[in-house]
Amino acid sequence: MISNSAFIHQSSYIDDSCDIGNGTKIWHFVHVLEHTKIGANCVLGQNVMAGPHVTIGDGCKVQNNVALYRGVTLERDVFCGPSCVFTNVLMPRAHVERKDEFGETLVKQGATIGANATIVCGNTLGEFCMIAAGAVVTRNVPDYALMAGIPAKRIGWVSRSGDRLSDELICPRTGERYAEDGDNLMLIKE
Repeated sequence: MISNSAFIHQSSYIDDSCDIGNGTKIWHFVHVLEHTKIGANCVLGQNVMAGPHVTIGDGCKVQNNVALYRGVTLERDVFCGPSCVFTNVLMPRAHVERKDEFGETLVKQGATIGANATIVCGNTLGEFCMIAAGAVVTRNVPDYALMAGIPAKRIGWVSRSGDRLSDELICPRTGERYAEDGDNLMLIKE
């Protein structure tokens, strides 16, 4: 079902059996394949391909030239930078059919993926993590982690608002406090 308040550019193509939420904007040359669910107030930029069987949560922004394959789930408020890549199999070969080997990729709430980053299938990106432009993610990413490099390594922590945290682990924008717990970071609820 497509919401009456969704905007779909006339050059885009939406397959049958897709759900598109209120206030979502789908721009030029987008293809949404069957059984794909797009939440409310999302933006899909030019030349995005989503599906089949992809879920995009409320408030997500998917920039130009991104392909979201079967098995990709974006929770709410995820940002996918231009031309970032989601792989769908680990060992692709043109002459070997591997459609039954697609890996599941979960991108949790509030995560940001930079331009031209690559997310290898089968991994989970934690809540509010930030993947630097051009990074290659080859393993699970903790909540709030700032990841960069090839392969991506944690180089720091970021807050829910996306600001880099100093050693004091206090967000310079909001004043929220965080605490390390081993290799993880958590928000301190006051």
